[in-house]
Amino acid sequence: YSAMPPKQPQKSKAQKALAAASSSRSKGKKKWSKGKVREKKNYAVVLSQAMKDDIFTNVPKKMKMITVYTMVEAYKINASVARRCIKELAAAGKIQCVSNHSQMPIYTRVG
Repeated sequence: YSAMPPKQPQKSKAQKALAAASSSRSKGKKKWSKGKVREKKNYAVVLSQAMKDDIFTNVPKKMKMITVYTMVEAYKINASVARRCIKELAAAGKIQCVSNHSQMPIYTRVG
């Protein structure tokens, strides 16, 4: 036979509310992280005439593999501007298409 401990007096509603408020949730609700944020690259959206001349003379000479990303990295231009430049270079016959996939077109210099 085991003796049960004496029953403790019941807490009032105010005491229960105070105990609930000061328990494990003292820091408040868990905040969601914002996720990894890459820094915004402020690349050129409009080509100056000097930049255009530089791209149209140097890309066919210096770059073996020409993709949108290599143009973006080399000349710090926007991807849409790089796509337009590649199309103009291909139309002029200065570069030729190796793979014409819609998501990753790859070009190379002629010759």
